Amino acid sequence: MSDRFDGRVAVITGAASGIGQSVAELFAARGARVVGIDRSDAVIDAVAALPGDGHHGIVADLTATGAADAAIAEVVEVAGRIDILVNSAGIARLAPALELSDADWDATIAVNLTAGYRMARAAGRVMTAAGSGRIVNLASQAALVALDQHVAYTASKAGVVGMTKVLAREWAPSGVTVNAVSPTVVETPLGRVAWAGEKGDAMRAQIPVGRFAQPEEIAALIAYLAGDDAAMITGENIVIDGGYTIV
Repeated sequence: MSDRFDGRVAVITGAASGIGQSVAELFAARGARVVGIDRSDAVIDAVAALPGDGHHGIVADLTATGAADAAIAEVVEVAGRIDILVNSAGIARLAPALELSDADWDATIAVNLTAGYRMARAAGRVMTAAGSGRIVNLASQAALVALDQHVAYTASKAGVVGMTKVLAREWAPSGVTVNAVSPTVVETPLGRVAWAGEKGDAMRAQIPVGRFAQPEEIAALIAYLAGDDAAMITGENIVIDGGYTIV
């Protein structure tokens, strides 16, 4: 078995920053041809900076009707195939349940769950027809435990886990595995700002290993699930939280 992705095409959403960018960098370093998708124009420069050749950036709002289908069609046109899809794009609109607006609820579900499903569906059509493929969806520890002010985020990520299981069950006979990864707080640039100061100190104190996760650690787990060594793993939600959800 090999941890290389030479000759494979990896589609990564949210690739302009954070976990998605770390995933794109790791996959490119291991030989994959990366197609990065993000609603930010920054994805073009981020993809251009990746090691290797043939990478491609797509600027798209994947919550728009038809956007996922159009993005996957562009991938096939540019790269000729899809071997791996990583649904990393996500948002967090936090507020107490009694105060969360309808707009914030709708946006969270649209980005974190609906867009991921549409991307998986579009990529899944290509993968099942080809007889192989790997899909990894970003969920969260919030899918497993209640977090204050996370009602929309938790609902969206719990939905990701449930969706992952159904897709895995349906597509396994066609050679496609579908798994989820559920991190704790990750020290992305946004994560460091959101969890700065006393709030971050209090959260770290609840994590048995005493720290937050690094983007590179999440990327490494995703790469494992996308590789040959994980061919027998499907329908799983793998938690990478330093022990936060130990019960």
